[in-house]
Amino acid sequence: MLAIRMSRHGTKKRPFFHIVVADSRSPRDGRFIEKLGTYNPLLPREHDKRITFDKERVAHWLKVGAQPSDRVAKFFAQAELMKPRERREQTKKSQPKAKAQERMKAAAGGGEAAAPAPAPAAEGEAKEAAAS
Repeated sequence: MLAIRMSRHGTKKRPFFHIVVADSRSPRDGRFIEKLGTYNPLLPREHDKRITFDKERVAHWLKVGAQPSDRVAKFFAQAELMKPRERREQTKKSQPKAKAQERMKAAAGGGEAAAPAPAPAAEGEAKEAAAS
């Protein structure tokens, strides 16, 4: 499968990327088929040399079936070469777990959330009283 992706160049702490077409099995900075453009993340966003690529060649490779990486697809969508991809749902790992969320709801709700909690205990006592 062909991939349109970025290949890292530049020195330590000074990234610079080539936008290349490569076989998806080849290494990130390894063998590629054709260089399509460049991306320099150190330049300001509005700078015209920050992202450069040959639109005709990009259109050709997309037509042939090359799949762009997420970041490269975003660049192509900004240049209106393809429609933007849907944003993936963010992970929920950073959110508190269920019990912590319940505690936060109880604290935010004041007495509302605290009142229903003793109700199950009262039902249990009522069943014990009915049994004896």
